[in-house]
Amino acid sequence: MPIFDVSNPLQFLFAALGVSFFVFLRYIIIAGSFYLFFYIFAKKHYTHRKINFQLRRPGQSWKEIKWSALTSLAFGVTGALLLLTWQKGYTRIYNDFDDYGYIYLLFSLVAALLAHETYYYWLHRWMHRPKVFKIVHKVHHDSIVTSPWTSFSFHPLESILQAILVPVLVFILPLHYTVVFLTLTLMTISATINHLNIEIYPKGTAENWFGKWFIGATHHSLHHAEYRTNYGLYFTFWDKWMRTESGKFKERFREKTNF
Repeated sequence: MPIFDVSNPLQFLFAALGVSFFVFLRYIIIAGSFYLFFYIFAKKHYTHRKINFQLRRPGQSWKEIKWSALTSLAFGVTGALLLLTWQKGYTRIYNDFDDYGYIYLLFSLVAALLAHETYYYWLHRWMHRPKVFKIVHKVHHDSIVTSPWTSFSFHPLESILQAILVPVLVFILPLHYTVVFLTLTLMTISATINHLNIEIYPKGTAENWFGKWFIGATHHSLHHAEYRTNYGLYFTFWDKWMRTESGKFKERFREKTNF
């Protein structure tokens, strides 16, 4: 029996709270670092790259942080369930890099990100159905003017829907534990960049391969403005295939980086 047995109710509770704390701390560090750099230390260099110049509502950041704490709790509970199923030997998480090799390690990371993108795109479109939107997704869109703190600001129901993908994925695809960690960390970084409300990518990016396939602040800000476009998380391919990418993206990107 492992020293830390998640099947024990009390230890499961400790695991859930521990993972929740770690997820929230990661959010604070990543979102806070972006906020401090782009909004405080380097503010004058990025003022012209700000996308939405409307003022944020009083206390909006604190509301987003509070919702993000609940999001972290949802991720903590699913994380504890993941630990439980891993200890029981139900998942396909592995510990030794040599089990599948380093080529597969890279493949599994890409596969996890593509699966996450696919799941999120269709979940996101579903959440924009009027009746679902009011219950599940409205909290996130209450942040009309986004910031790094918006990145994890979700209603608990949406948080649960977002949190379940990786725990389900490890039952299907062999994943090294570092790939699980890296996938979740990249999700946090990507969400922070997308909600930054400042375009950080270089001039001309909208015309090159990176800007064609990867999402940034300008791309996602159009989703918050238009509601029916730009549903992606990391990549643009589903938006392109399903014709839901905003036609204003390239023009808006040039406008914000033409300096």
